[in-house]
Amino acid sequence: MISSRAKHRVFASGFRAIQALGADRWLAPAARGLGVILTFHHVSPDPVPAFAPNRLLRITPDFLDRTLRELDARGFEVIGLDAVPERLAAPDYGPPFAVLTFDDGYRDNVEHARPVLARHGAPWTLFVTSGYADQSGRLWWIELERAIARLDRVRIAIGARSLDLPARSPQEKALAFEALYRDLRRGTEADLLERIADLCRQAGLAPGAVASELCLSWAELRDLARDPAVTIGAHTVSHPMLAKHDAATAAREIVEGRARIAAELGREIRHLSYPVGDPTSAGPREFALAQAQGFATAVTTRPGHLFAEHAGHLHALPRVSINGCHQSRAALAGLLSGVPFLAWNRGRRLNVA
Repeated sequence: MISSRAKHRVFASGFRAIQALGADRWLAPAARGLGVILTFHHVSPDPVPAFAPNRLLRITPDFLDRTLRELDARGFEVIGLDAVPERLAAPDYGPPFAVLTFDDGYRDNVEHARPVLARHGAPWTLFVTSGYADQSGRLWWIELERAIARLDRVRIAIGARSLDLPARSPQEKALAFEALYRDLRRGTEADLLERIADLCRQAGLAPGAVASELCLSWAELRDLARDPAVTIGAHTVSHPMLAKHDAATAAREIVEGRARIAAELGREIRHLSYPVGDPTSAGPREFALAQAQGFATAVTTRPGHLFAEHAGHLHALPRVSINGCHQSRAALAGLLSGVPFLAWNRGRRLNVA
């Protein structure tokens, strides 16, 4: 199986090729569609350590600024998520649009992203996981990284298999993280959480302690919600991969997460982001649940730009992730052009199955 590092080398080469050929310009009219919803997670100026398997979820404030300047240079109008249904229903409206969305509810979004966004006058959406705002819940991908960072060997049982992996160097730690992440994602979420909790305890870490360190509290969110540039959306109660759970559990996560945010902030919550958001985490059942609950839109992490056809699929909207492993102008040019997704989606504008 191709490693994460090798995949990113392929992506980087592809972005450079698109830029060198000028395809980000001459194919953009067909590939760009009506607009794009961008996905962000962490925004931080801190240096990235040698072992940082979640670095793809973190960009610098300078790169966020560069993204906004590139959107302006390419003629995108940055709009709020509330305006998306109307814009999709009016394909001849005018310039392409971009929507800025931030998942999970991290404190660094306020500390480091908000000043950049305010400087550009850009509206943005923060999708809040209510359990994280309670300063609890499991950010398991960060727990896994931190546990492996502390351990010299990774010993864990996954199903009938027992893994015993060296984890002394950054390279060994990266290989151990990839192996565990891949295998744990294949199983149930309950098993994933239990196994990572075991690793945390081996490493002297408390499972569930990350949220209070990294995520905004309700008091901080109430202050943020007063900003007219910010739209608050729902991101469930506990950030589960919804498709791995029964329908009642999935519905409860969606409904209770939204209700808690609305009660704490005193505002209507009109938009949903599916946690993880790929086809193994959110599919037609989840799209129907979101629609039945009356959300105006719901967004996935299925990659792609927006076309007029998405007006009929407002609860399965694709997004384009701004990846911390590719903080370059070539990557931005490619992603904003929509060209890579012609190949990724095999020429299809819709990817909702």
